[in-house]
Amino acid sequence: MRLGERVRAIERDERLDPAVSRLQRVADTVPEGPVRDLLHGVQLGHPAHPVTIHAPLGAWLSAALLDLLPGDHRGAAHTLVNVGLVTALPAAVTGLVDWSRLHERQQRVGVVHSVANGLGVLFLGGSSLARARGRHGWGVALTLGGLASVGVGGYLGGYLAYYRASGANSADDLIDVLPADWTDIGALDDFAEGEPAPADLGGAPVVVVRSGATVRALLGRCTHMGAPLAEGTLVDGCLRCPWHGSEFRVDDGSVVHGPATAGLESLETWVVDGRVLVRLPAAPT
Repeated sequence: MRLGERVRAIERDERLDPAVSRLQRVADTVPEGPVRDLLHGVQLGHPAHPVTIHAPLGAWLSAALLDLLPGDHRGAAHTLVNVGLVTALPAAVTGLVDWSRLHERQQRVGVVHSVANGLGVLFLGGSSLARARGRHGWGVALTLGGLASVGVGGYLGGYLAYYRASGANSADDLIDVLPADWTDIGALDDFAEGEPAPADLGGAPVVVVRSGATVRALLGRCTHMGAPLAEGTLVDGCLRCPWHGSEFRVDDGSVVHGPATAGLESLETWVVDGRVLVRLPAAPT
């Protein structure tokens, strides 16, 4: 059995649910708004967690490398272990916030991911203490043990990111299948005013928001986890996702609040003889 199939077994393990519930309560203490948006990476345009993990991993790997090189690098290696411990905190917090808005089966894998990483941090904390007390051999051994544990956590994180596309743009594939020309998606009167309405564009879902004769159209799948945005609500000029509460500006599809970090594709609209036509924005000339 390949590793991917073994991890899928974790997704089905309901024994992890109590741990999921406890961790969810911790994650829910992070307030909605600018702080949570920052931790999600809304301002970056992609999740912040993959960026924040580079500092601790780089520091710990560098410490291990110095331990293996000839010469006395004990002071530098100890410093790098400590740098990794300090920078592990923002990595953990950004990961926790993203994890809290995943599907339950993904959260089960995320719990094991966090346990592996937490165990690694304990090993590396022990390494720092051992080095401070002059027990360099123990410090080296604990660093290697910590890296092994963090490596397991990293594998599970990669599974979530690539096998399950957690954090990836769930609507990006739609752009490549949309028709290039103006396409009729229905009569103007078919779209109620002041509420999101579904439409179809070459097999791709579209969400339409009408205000009088003015029509806005966006791709209708949430970029976070693929929710049908036509089932969402309008809030202060934004379209709110029905699943996790991401908000997108109706005028241009940009993200206002996470957990989504990628904006929606905004479509050009044209009302002709009472019919609504849409297309992808024309390329600049």
